[in-house]
Amino acid sequence: MHPQELKQVMSSGLLSFPITDFDAEGNFRPSTYVERLEWLAPYGATALFAAGGTGEFFSLTHDEYSQVIKTAVDTCAGKVPILAGAGGPTRSAIAFAQEAERLGAKGVLLLPHYLTEASQDGLVAHVEQVCKSVNIGVVVYNRAQCRLTPDSLEKLADRCPNLIGFKDGIGDIELMVSIWRRMGDRFSYLGGLPTAEVYAAAYKALGVPVYSSAVFNFMPKLAMDFYRAIAKDDHATTNRLLDEFFLPYLAIRNRKAGYAVSIVKAGARLVGHDGGPVRAPLTDLTEEEHAMLDTLIKAQNVR
Repeated sequence: MHPQELKQVMSSGLLSFPITDFDAEGNFRPSTYVERLEWLAPYGATALFAAGGTGEFFSLTHDEYSQVIKTAVDTCAGKVPILAGAGGPTRSAIAFAQEAERLGAKGVLLLPHYLTEASQDGLVAHVEQVCKSVNIGVVVYNRAQCRLTPDSLEKLADRCPNLIGFKDGIGDIELMVSIWRRMGDRFSYLGGLPTAEVYAAAYKALGVPVYSSAVFNFMPKLAMDFYRAIAKDDHATTNRLLDEFFLPYLAIRNRKAGYAVSIVKAGARLVGHDGGPVRAPLTDLTEEEHAMLDTLIKAQNVR
């Protein structure tokens, strides 16, 4: 898929990041990962991001990463495009991106580099080197220590034709408006804050109607219903679902750092698609929190 084709695909619809299945010992479990992808694919997500943040990219070894991406690409061939997470130090990110391309991923989500702070010149060099290492499309994730300015993105847009997407995980409205006004339709823009549904209406008003849904992992129909309501400006439906589900869900998620991933794995377990435990340094929900989430899911009577 040409990067511009991928950009077009990602300019509308709902995106999602499948969790990565582990067994009781914490090892990658491809059998249930295949079942998960086969279950989710027909619900209508525009693209799926394998080994992304929700997929615990940060805890995967290089060998495991290859297994996850190959399994996702093979399972979803002809059904839904797979983009692969890539990140860490520049040379590691390049190695991940090239492996994703070799295995047939249609694009790469470039996650923030590891730990150290960097100047804008350093961030530009990092993103540029990753983009130039592959021919597939790249989406940069503006989050944590990777906080690109409009000037930096303009430089990257000129230097890297395959940089086709910008995902915002910061929530700085001033920065987002500045980037959108400067870059226009040069990029496909994605809302990428955790539990993006809470921000979806505001981001749509900014000109960013596409977002990634973690809830799609365990309640795909609810996630699609909410996306369609946002697209139609159906405020009655979006407000009802925010009040009945998403805001109470946030109250559980916000109990502990790292729960943005843990609560998704808990939800998958509760609906019969167990993805196993999270890996350290993340922690699983407590029994009490599992019960709270179970009540919340059952109240919606939908999957």
